[in-house]
Amino acid sequence: MPTNHTQQIVNKAWSFAHVLRDDGLSYMAYTEQITFLLFLKMAHELTQPPWSRSPIVPEGLDWPSLLARDGEEMETHYRRILRDLPKHGGMLGEIFKKARQEIQNPATLKRLIVDLIDPEDWMSMDADVKGDIYEGLLAKSAQESPKGAGQYFTPRVLIKAIVDVMQPRPEDTVCDPACGTGGFLLAAHDHVIREHGSTLDPDQKRHLREGFVRGGELVPATARLCIMNLYLHGISADRLPIQSGVDSLANDPGDRFSMVLTNPPFGKKSSFKIVNEEGDLETESHAYERQDFWTSTKNKQLNFLQHVKTLLRMHGSCAIVVPDNVLFEDGAGETVRRNLLQQFDVHTLLRLPTGIFYKQGVRANVLFFDAKPAREEPWTDRLWVYDLRTNKHFTLKMKPLRRADLDDFVACYRSGERHKRKATWIPENEGGRWRAFEYDDLAKRDKLNLDLLWLRDSGLEDSDNLPEPEVLAAEIADDLHAALEAFQALTRELESSGGIAR
Repeated sequence: MPTNHTQQIVNKAWSFAHVLRDDGLSYMAYTEQITFLLFLKMAHELTQPPWSRSPIVPEGLDWPSLLARDGEEMETHYRRILRDLPKHGGMLGEIFKKARQEIQNPATLKRLIVDLIDPEDWMSMDADVKGDIYEGLLAKSAQESPKGAGQYFTPRVLIKAIVDVMQPRPEDTVCDPACGTGGFLLAAHDHVIREHGSTLDPDQKRHLREGFVRGGELVPATARLCIMNLYLHGISADRLPIQSGVDSLANDPGDRFSMVLTNPPFGKKSSFKIVNEEGDLETESHAYERQDFWTSTKNKQLNFLQHVKTLLRMHGSCAIVVPDNVLFEDGAGETVRRNLLQQFDVHTLLRLPTGIFYKQGVRANVLFFDAKPAREEPWTDRLWVYDLRTNKHFTLKMKPLRRADLDDFVACYRSGERHKRKATWIPENEGGRWRAFEYDDLAKRDKLNLDLLWLRDSGLEDSDNLPEPEVLAAEIADDLHAALEAFQALTRELESSGGIAR
């Protein structure tokens, strides 16, 4: 838990956000500006005793050069720093890639620099303290601006539960090809520190700092938040662990990892913007032609599922968040599911409740599978399913998902001894949420549909079991939002295919 001092810094930082909000600055943009200033301050601290390292920020563009100025001169110089530093390589270039000065009031900029960033000795803080402060800012950005940081922000309690069952070890290499602000990577890193920190040898400590995590993020602004997040948690960025601005799905990177943890971006279609002959902006769907893919499809989620299976080393393990349509979509969806169950050990499916993501209307699941060598018979013997959705009601503010809500799933999962799993659903206990489905039975289902349901929805049968009115209203709003997005997607698809006259 954050200390009182940590919480004070987060609250202090957030008080500036409200001032800047009045100046028209978004919460996401504010967090970016904090990132730039915090990095400059920490880079300067590293040049001072006891670290006394060579400066990584050129003289004249560093923290002292900023502090030496005042008023409009400070604002002009800050603009110059953000213009010139992206020209450098490595972490420096990535942190400041496409950076813009968005604080228009010189007096506010000075207060931010002099009152918030400069007084703190950031490098003297423990990595987890610095990380707590930064995670606090990211979380607040996600809460206040769902269309900004929120769309990249997987609920941290869900990430923790997934990492708790995956149990990464010091020798692992963990990849997230759609890493957002780095939640999965940091949780895996923290798990190893917590569980193995006292027994790590020097080589393991070096690997944890320099080779343990790898990630990709399409949006440079989000990648910068991730890199800073990793840096503040003690992960070295000298050998940059995050690749930004590159479409992860475009090709097979060649690297293989022992563990993949990821929540790819929501949205069904892989698409990009083009300018047509009339000068109008159009969206074109894109199917990836890759030899390592089982099928070519425009469905982004199916493409990510095919991509992550490629990233796994032999006997590597994966946990990936996927929307419901991946479980039942026909055509390419059936092809991907059939190949996945045959060539990999797809052992666990967690059906997530609604109301836990900042993007409304999301119905998602976590799919767990292991890479196996080639053989004739299918590797999946049985799929264990935990239903955390039926008769569960959560909202972001009134009734948020807690880590304790996932305790039963974690216990049922039985990490390290999956052969000892026992179903909680039996004919005599029809309310059990944990149940196994044999591969032979799954293979007989129409289109190998994995949208597996067995619990009765008590809300449909007994009005006394309905959730609280505010929870019910939030669920209805989520459903309407999801339906609207589906209609909008259908309209765009029909327009692009000429099915609707514009």
